Amino acid sequence: MSRLKWSCTAKEAVVPNRKDASPSLLQQGPREVSSLMAAELHQTIFMAKQERHKNLFLNYKNLNMFPVELLKDEGLQFLERLYMKRNSLTTLPDNLAQKLPNLIELYLHSNNIVLIPEAIGNLARLQSLDLSNNALQLLCPEIGRLRSLRHLRLSNNQLKCLPPEIGDLQDLETLDVSMNQLMSLPARLHRCVSLQNLTVDHNLLSHVPRQLCWLHRLNQLSMAANRLTFLPLDLGRSRELQFVFVDNNADLKGLPSYLYNKVIGCSGCGLSSRAMEGELGEQLGEVLVGLPAEVKVVGSEADNVVPLEELAMRTLHRMYRHRPADLNVLPPIALPKSLLDLLQFPLGHCHRCSQVMFTIIYPKLFPLRDTALAGVHRRTTVSFVAYCCSSRCLRPFDLQG
Repeated sequence: MSRLKWSCTAKEAVVPNRKDASPSLLQQGPREVSSLMAAELHQTIFMAKQERHKNLFLNYKNLNMFPVELLKDEGLQFLERLYMKRNSLTTLPDNLAQKLPNLIELYLHSNNIVLIPEAIGNLARLQSLDLSNNALQLLCPEIGRLRSLRHLRLSNNQLKCLPPEIGDLQDLETLDVSMNQLMSLPARLHRCVSLQNLTVDHNLLSHVPRQLCWLHRLNQLSMAANRLTFLPLDLGRSRELQFVFVDNNADLKGLPSYLYNKVIGCSGCGLSSRAMEGELGEQLGEVLVGLPAEVKVVGSEADNVVPLEELAMRTLHRMYRHRPADLNVLPPIALPKSLLDLLQFPLGHCHRCSQVMFTIIYPKLFPLRDTALAGVHRRTTVSFVAYCCSSRCLRPFDLQG
């Protein structure tokens, strides 16, 4: 998810370093410092108007309100990119589009913005809008009028829903709404026909609209740390979708077969919610990553019998998983903590039947021509490996599902 890049021109507004502006600034009192910063801000905006700058940097200026100097007279008609990161803004002016009509990129990361005015929809040329790390609780429907918008970043806010009008953004390529309180995604999102990267990590999603499968240009889909219980069966059918991350969805126990030739992240899936909430759940990442190498035994397709150790682990896993929730009821067999940890968090699940696996896996290698990467890496050895719990599951496994 790359940001727009540009080369600095001679007419950019270069804001001098505070140390350069005044060597004794740190020795001044609060009132003098505030006065100096205000004078510096005024001078910066004045120069931007006089020299018709296209880029203006007002990051770290301790702004509580949008600078009135930007909105006086005709405004900055030539300004294309405005950066106001890490200030204390709470809203935007209604006449923003009137005074800054040629804005292409508006960067407002890390402010205290609670709402954006309906007039935001008048920024007809806007291509990139970053409102990450603010206090947004609601996104106005007029956001759908930004028909030139290509990148919309709204991560780490307090959004509980997205307006259906977001589906009107047909040029949108990147949408990041991670770390919010979303319980669903609008079905009309599939009308964002140019969408390539969708990030919805750390929300409250229990399901994914099947219409997302119709996003034929979607390349990366990230929905980690939600409450997903299943994924649409058609997800991954598009050849363009190559990266799917659903890590830490505790109740997600299976994946659509179309995802088996993709890059998939699913660590921490298939675990009970109760296990996730406990002490072991807090150490989930350490348990999954820190397993000893000797545990990760690879079986061969010629093996017809699963080792007794593996069968015992699978049986114990079922016994412990389905025991009564009452903490006073002891498990049928007392086991050491190291073994209990392994039982709570198996290495993975069979790509064919979703059976848990602990000490042995059966890999099946698919040649490059059978994967969605065929034709892209013509001279490199790229292949997909499916992991199964037994040779019985391995033999009928294929990429067509």
